[in-house]
Amino acid sequence: MRIFATKEQNRQFYFSYGAFMINGMLALSIGALLPFIRDARGLEYAFAGFLVSMHSVGNLVASFAAGALPLLIGRKKSILFFNAFSAVSYGMILAGGSNLLLVLAFFLTGLARGAASNYCNMKINYLAPGKAWSINGLHAMFSVGAFLFPILLTVLTRKSEAGWVYACGFMFVMSIVSWFLYLLIPEEQDKVVKSGKKGADMGFFKEPLFYLCIATLFFYLCAEQGVIGWMITYFKDTGLLAPSLSQITASVLWIMILAGRLTVAWLSTKIKKEKLLVVMGIGLVLFFLLLILSRSTLWIMVGIMGFGYSMAGIYPTTVSSSGNMIQKYPLAWSFILTGASLGSIIMPSVIGKIAETAGIFYGMSSIAAVLLIDLVCILSLVAYMGRQQTREGGVQAL
Repeated sequence: MRIFATKEQNRQFYFSYGAFMINGMLALSIGALLPFIRDARGLEYAFAGFLVSMHSVGNLVASFAAGALPLLIGRKKSILFFNAFSAVSYGMILAGGSNLLLVLAFFLTGLARGAASNYCNMKINYLAPGKAWSINGLHAMFSVGAFLFPILLTVLTRKSEAGWVYACGFMFVMSIVSWFLYLLIPEEQDKVVKSGKKGADMGFFKEPLFYLCIATLFFYLCAEQGVIGWMITYFKDTGLLAPSLSQITASVLWIMILAGRLTVAWLSTKIKKEKLLVVMGIGLVLFFLLLILSRSTLWIMVGIMGFGYSMAGIYPTTVSSSGNMIQKYPLAWSFILTGASLGSIIMPSVIGKIAETAGIFYGMSSIAAVLLIDLVCILSLVAYMGRQQTREGGVQAL
């Protein structure tokens, strides 16, 4: 099916979507594999939280470097370089060895993930700048990969927990597949990116929208990485859910995220994205409180489903809100990702530290405070966008 005018644009679109689906598998494998790795290696909560944070550190480094490096060597060489770390990281996890090697492996998964996020979001923004449907569609593919991996892991560990090794081997193969997908994506922009002065323009530092987007994404990623990294461990260790059901919660979460992103992609063509952001922000707070305070399986599942559905469109819709700024200042996306990614680095370790001293329940409960702050950021972003649209409307009227 042709969506864009040229064959090259359509290849960029579909291959980017396919590569980002595999990136979703990578992202979910961190939290899904963590309890198995923790049991197999006898790791403490604090060190497990440190591993998730190292993944986020790699994500942070790649978020900036994968945006700046193309200015020197071009996007194609840059993404192929960073994506190669994905297969290397899973190979290191399979090889075993010291905890230091495990730390390095989690760091490398973050490098690969961050580079993929930078590349694919930038690619789709260039193809359809400011269009919420295209970014939400991209992140829907991420959700497909994200809910498929926990299902695969559940099947492979049904008879023996040692089956997680095969799931890790599967990700090693998929990492190689993603590398070839990036190899096949046409790069029409490379010459412009490497030689154009516009690519290095820092004018975005004067844009209030730049800071509002960073704040919104920072606290959102705090909550997202906290839930993704610790939810399975939380349910498994508290005994609120059976071990097999604890694994399924990740798939339920991402099935709802997929449903939510498809819904937001459709609604964004009919309803202002500002209204959608506010509704999703309120839903995040309410459903997380239900999730963390519930003690019955039914209400826990309702909380997970509502939380996943509510969180679905916040990241891509916020990104689309800055789409025109990113197109005007290509380097802005690297700085947005870098600043926002600090949240995903800090929060897993905070949860792990609280869990080590006060218990896993209080560690997870700390996410509620982060979500309330994120709601304030969303309301501030929406208010600013409303003022900007009113100002632009007044200028056009003149």
